[in-house]
Amino acid sequence: MTSLRARDVMTREVATVQPETPVAAIARMFADRGISAVSVTDAAGALLGIVTESDLIRRLADEDEQPSGWLSRLFDHSVARADRYARSHGIKASEIMTERVITASPGDSAAHVARLMENHRIRRVPITEDGKLLGVVTRSDLVRTLVSREEPQADNLTDEQIHRAVMAAMQREPWADTIHTAIHVQDGVVEFYGFTRSEAVSRALYVLAENVPGVKRVVDRTSHRIRWEPA
Repeated sequence: MTSLRARDVMTREVATVQPETPVAAIARMFADRGISAVSVTDAAGALLGIVTESDLIRRLADEDEQPSGWLSRLFDHSVARADRYARSHGIKASEIMTERVITASPGDSAAHVARLMENHRIRRVPITEDGKLLGVVTRSDLVRTLVSREEPQADNLTDEQIHRAVMAAMQREPWADTIHTAIHVQDGVVEFYGFTRSEAVSRALYVLAENVPGVKRVVDRTSHRIRWEPA
């Protein structure tokens, strides 16, 4: 996925609405199209915000909210409550949408987009250029990319090349140790032996080797009996 860009994986046909679109119409779009979000754009195609199913669910949740007593109102944050009221009772897209949208550029890597989703705990990232909406990358788009990408052609890799690739992968990971853990490769079979910090590290090494092109099988012969002292 490292060579793929947002433009390569994004969905270009994005559901959009205008700022004046009624909330009831947005709810109908969600139900009819089986979607969970719409982008709010102006007449020129500039991204103004996004409305998700969570925004609509908030409306239902607030219907069950009980009136607060005088003591809670005394210490309550009135500005936050007012904002929530406006968003949960708004009747058009501009009143309930999230305006501070996390976006990415078409040239950003797919890995960068995935990191945005992970860090901000979001399900979709609009792709914009000069403020205009070009598409959106969803978690489903990234999953499809993982499923559909071709396996590297590695039938002609030698054991020495595989050994170097595994070592390089280990050196990139802070939890891997190339001093106490040794590698042997024969006929595409990677064998780990020596010592690791824990069983979790051994499992991670197993997975690491599985992801190296050309590896046919992985054998773990490591031990966890070594005593590790903090650096």
